[in-house]
Amino acid sequence: MALSEPVTAPTGILPADAIEELQGAGGIAIERPLDANQIQPASLDLRLGMVAHRLRASFLPGPGHTVAERIEELALHEIDLAEGAVLETGCVYLVRLLEALDLPGDLAADTNPKSSTGRLDVFTRVITDHARVFDKVPAGYSGPLYLEISPRTFPVLVRTGSRLSQIRFRRGEARLSDDDLGRLHARETIVTAPDPRIEGGVSVSVDLSGDDGLVGFRAKRHTGVVDVDKVGALEVAEFWEPIHQAPGARLILDPDEFYILASKEAVHVPPDVAAEMVPFDPLVGEFRVHYAGFFDPGFGHAAAGGSGARAVLEVRSHDVPFILEDGQIVGRLVYEHLAGTPPTLYGAGLGSNYQGQGLKLSKHFKAYGG
Repeated sequence: MALSEPVTAPTGILPADAIEELQGAGGIAIERPLDANQIQPASLDLRLGMVAHRLRASFLPGPGHTVAERIEELALHEIDLAEGAVLETGCVYLVRLLEALDLPGDLAADTNPKSSTGRLDVFTRVITDHARVFDKVPAGYSGPLYLEISPRTFPVLVRTGSRLSQIRFRRGEARLSDDDLGRLHARETIVTAPDPRIEGGVSVSVDLSGDDGLVGFRAKRHTGVVDVDKVGALEVAEFWEPIHQAPGARLILDPDEFYILASKEAVHVPPDVAAEMVPFDPLVGEFRVHYAGFFDPGFGHAAAGGSGARAVLEVRSHDVPFILEDGQIVGRLVYEHLAGTPPTLYGAGLGSNYQGQGLKLSKHFKAYGG
C-alpha cells in the first residue's frame, strides 16, 4: 500500500474561517469568549485585559526576557480597567491582552492599530515575550500578547474588552510581486489612478483639491475625552478644525500637529487578497503618514457592495513645517494573497464603519455637516 502524500496547508493570509479553526484548535487562547464581530474577514481584533501599567518608557524585552519581567522594572503604577479608565496624552501604558497565542511552527503574525485607533492619533504596538521588534509575532510563538498604548492628541477612555489593535496570521510568503500587482490591477482596477506607479506596491497620493472645498481636519488641543467604545457620540467641532482648499491646492503641515487627509485614488481590495499601507519613501520629506489598520478583503470592492473607498491618511510633520502638494505620493498599498476566500467580506453585513468612505473621521464622531 502506497503512502499518501503529505497535505500541505495553503500559503497566504488566513481568512476568517481559518482563524476560527485556529482558535478552536488552541492556537488562540482567550480569557473570555470572542465577541460576535471580533473576527474580521482576514484579521482578528485584540481586546484589552484587566490592568494597564503606566510605564516610565517604552521598551522591547529582547531575547531571554519576558514582558512581565520588564514590567516589574519599568512600571510606575497599575490602573484597573474593569470599570474604565482614562489614558492621558504623552504617557506610555502597557496592557496584557485577553488573547494569547500558541502558534504552529508554520504560522506567523503581524499586528497593526485598528483604523479607528489611528484616526484618534493613539499610538499602539503589540509586544511579545523575547521580542526584538514591535508588531511582529514569529512563527511558532507561544505566550501572551501585550499592547503598548500612547495617546498623542486626545485622552481616551478605555476598558477591559476595548479593541484598539488587530492581528493578521500568515503562512509562508504571501506578498504579491510588482508583476502580480500589475496583473491584478489590469483585472480588478485596485486603485483608480489612470496609470498607477507600481514599485514595491501600488502608489497612493494625497488629495488636496477638496470635496466641496474640504480637504481635511486638524486636531484641536486640550479637548475632552474620547470613549473608544462609543460610536457617533462626539461633536466634530469640539475636537477638529476643518481645513479647506488653499490656493495652489497645497497644505503647509505645522510641526507636531495631527491631520486627517484622504487619498486621491479610490482603493479596491478584491475578495482573494488583503492589503496594507506602507510608507512610500522616508526621504521624500519631513513628515510621517501614520497608517492604521489593514484593508480587509472586500474593502471598496463591488463584491461587497462597494464602488471604491479612499484611504484615510493620518499625517504629522516633524521638526519643520512641510508643504504637501495635491497629488503628492505619500504611501504604497502592499497586497497579499489569502490562504482561502473568507465567508464574508468587509462591508457585507459586518457593520463595517468605513466601507465606501471618502474623507472620514473615526467612528466616534457624528457626521460632519460644516
